[in-house]
Amino acid sequence: MDYTDRLRRLAINDERLAEDDLGVLGVGAESLDPKSLALARVAALVAVGGAEPSFGSQADAAVSAGATPSEIVDVLVGIIPVVGLPRVVAAAPKVAMALGYDLDEVLDQSAGAPRD
Repeated sequence: MDYTDRLRRLAINDERLAEDDLGVLGVGAESLDPKSLALARVAALVAVGGAEPSFGSQADAAVSAGATPSEIVDVLVGIIPVVGLPRVVAAAPKVAMALGYDLDEVLDQSAGAPRD
C-alpha cells in the first residue's frame, strides 16, 4: 500500500488500517528506520504531554535503535517551534530521567552553589 492510500485511510478513519497497517504493536511506519521512528515517538510524547514511564520506554527504544542522548535532546530543541517552549520545558525532566540523568539532583546542587 502506498503512502497516498495510507493517508486516505487515516483521513477517513478506516478501521481496517489498524488491522492491516499498524498491527498489534502499532508499528506501521515501514519506511522509517527504527531510530527515526523512536525519535518521532519521543517528539509525539512531548506534544501530548506523555507520562514519565512512556518517555522511559521510548528513550530506551531510541537508544537501542542507535540514537544518542544528544540526538534525543536535539529532538526536544527541534520541536520547540511546533509544540512550544512550555511543552518542552515540562518534558525535559521526564526525558532526563529516562536517560538516567537526575535533573532534580543537579538543580538542587547548583541552587546551593555560590554564585560568582
